[in-house]
Amino acid sequence: MEIPRHWRIKSQRYGLVGEVCPHCEIKIFPPRDVCPNCGGEAKEEYIFSGRGEVYSFTSLYDGPAGFEETTPYTVALIKLEEGPVVTAQLTDLGDASVEIGMPVEMVTRRIRSDGDERGMLIYGYKFRPLGLGPR
Repeated sequence: MEIPRHWRIKSQRYGLVGEVCPHCEIKIFPPRDVCPNCGGEAKEEYIFSGRGEVYSFTSLYDGPAGFEETTPYTVALIKLEEGPVVTAQLTDLGDASVEIGMPVEMVTRRIRSDGDERGMLIYGYKFRPLGLGPR
């Protein structure tokens, strides 16, 4: 990922910052500037709580390029409390089994490194089971 793009999307990656439509009040993530519900202009920033529940999930045992070193891992569709559904990796599971409806919260974790050992570390949001302590 090139550095300028990284800085442009940093608020989405680290804080689940989206938009709210001033016309129909729907919450939008990621930001789109045009409401997918009513078609109105939606440029009002909205910060999501980071809490939600597992809507669906799967485990990956053969990761795509750049993610091979972290396999196996679980990816889930997370339905946020405010409505949108986001795709994210689950983390900090320990011995917990993942279940649909399981409450989760967003945390910032390392996603991957870009390049060799001197490359940029890419951080972003993942979700963990709710109630595991401070982020």
